[in-house]
Amino acid sequence: MRIEVEEVAKRFRLEWILRRVNLELETGRSYAISGPNGSGKSTLLKILAGHLTPSRGKITFWNDNAQTPIPRDQLYRHLCYAAPYVELIEEYTLREALRFHQGFKPFLDQMTPSDIIDLLAFQKSANKNVRDFSSGMRQRLKLVLALCSEADFIILDEPTTNLDSQGVEWYRGLIDRFRRDRLLIVASNVDVDFDFCEEKVNVQEFK
Repeated sequence: MRIEVEEVAKRFRLEWILRRVNLELETGRSYAISGPNGSGKSTLLKILAGHLTPSRGKITFWNDNAQTPIPRDQLYRHLCYAAPYVELIEEYTLREALRFHQGFKPFLDQMTPSDIIDLLAFQKSANKNVRDFSSGMRQRLKLVLALCSEADFIILDEPTTNLDSQGVEWYRGLIDRFRRDRLLIVASNVDVDFDFCEEKVNVQEFK
C-alpha cells in the first residue's frame, strides 16, 4: 500500500489544527508521529485512516502496483486501528470477541481464536466478558486485534497506554513478530512506543 498526502489541512471551527501536510507513506516502512499533547497527532491519524475528511488538500490510497486508487469506503478492508479511544464490544466474552472479529477480518497465518488467547496469555479469561477486563487487558486485546489481523496498513495511537512494564515488553515482542512488510504508523511521545520506526514525523512541522 502507498498513501499520498498532498497539502492537507484540517480546521475545527475557526482553529487550524494542521496545515500543509505533505507525506508519502509506503508498505514495508514504519513511521512515528510525535508532538505535544493536543498538537494534532490523533487528528492526523484519523485523516490517514479515512475517518476524517481534510478541510483542504487531498489524500490518495493506492494498492501496490495498482493503477487506480482505493475508494475511501473500501479502506477498512486494508486497515487495522488500535487506540485508547477505540471501543471494544464489552458484552462479548474474549472468545466471542475474537470469533466476531475473525468473521470480517481473518487472523494472520491462519491463527485461530485459541492461538490469539495463548498469545495474550489470557487462557483463564477466555470466557470472561470484556467489560470485566482491566484497562491493561483491554489494551492488549486492542493491540493483538490490530497487529495479528490480515491488513497491510496498521495504525497504533499511544500503544503502551495502560500497560505495565511486562505489558510494554509484550508489545515490543508483538511488534517484532508481526510488523513484517506492512505500512505501520505509531503516534506517541513515548520512545519505547516507536523507537523501532525508520522514519519520524513531528506534527509541529504542520502548524
